[in-house]
Amino acid sequence: MDHMANDMNLSRRLLEQFLTVAQEKHFGRAAERLGMSQPPLSQSVQRLERTVGAQLFDRGPGGARLTAAGKVFATDAQRLLDLQIAAVARARRVAAGMEGGVRVGYVSLLSHLYLPTMLREATERLPGLRVHLQHSSSAGVVDQVRDGVLDLGFLRDPGRLSDDLVSRIIVTERIAAAVPRDHRLAGARGIELAQLADEDFVLPDPTALPTLAGQLQLACQQAGFSPRGVAIADDLSGLFSYVSAGLCVSLAPGSLRHLTDPGVTLVPLRGQVSHLDTSVYAVHRPNADAAVIRLLEMTTHLQPPGL
Repeated sequence: MDHMANDMNLSRRLLEQFLTVAQEKHFGRAAERLGMSQPPLSQSVQRLERTVGAQLFDRGPGGARLTAAGKVFATDAQRLLDLQIAAVARARRVAAGMEGGVRVGYVSLLSHLYLPTMLREATERLPGLRVHLQHSSSAGVVDQVRDGVLDLGFLRDPGRLSDDLVSRIIVTERIAAAVPRDHRLAGARGIELAQLADEDFVLPDPTALPTLAGQLQLACQQAGFSPRGVAIADDLSGLFSYVSAGLCVSLAPGSLRHLTDPGVTLVPLRGQVSHLDTSVYAVHRPNADAAVIRLLEMTTHLQPPGL
């Protein structure tokens, strides 16, 4: 085991070659993409297999496919490359004083709301800093921040927060009722959630939109009814399409009013029902460098565009 560890050579070039073969599923095509001939590429992958101590590809006339061990190694190899890039970027930021790139992860509900404001502020106030955005789930954002692949993450699910990361609430907003434009309640200045008890609902998919899905169910239960779901949407575009078609109602963050389909009206909810406030959280590691802290400070008072 010690001898193998001493011989371990997982250079960036070797990992990139392996991943290219994994993506192309063919040594010839991978070699062409890498700008090299096939024999040296085959030898590099064989050397990697000897180092790892496992066969990573099943080779055949039709090409090369990852073995079970190869699939696991490919996932970890990509993470190693991402970590190398992030480590270099962090070192350059510290050395050059706010130069380089910050990798920021976010969930879908934030993509058109707070991120444009953050990017604009970063461009104006930190011109030497490049912000690289990466979309993921709440769990993915937290895991990648913890692993160092991401420098900063924004999410809505408080259940994903943990003590080993520093978290901060950026903004808190209210959930609103999403109803068709010609709905009987569309013109109201505010409604009680219980007024939707007899309506058909399009429900957010619990896997794709877990926070909104959970809030909708809890708020409706507290309002005294169980929502009658007739459709499920795994993103907000689909959810608003169902509402715009006049087929059902739903709930959505009130800040989305300027992004909804013209056939959708967001009506404020009033009353004592809890679970209607939703927060945006920022997370980073305790040892975050100065550039991350500066970027976070700029986002403390974020507001969606047009509000």
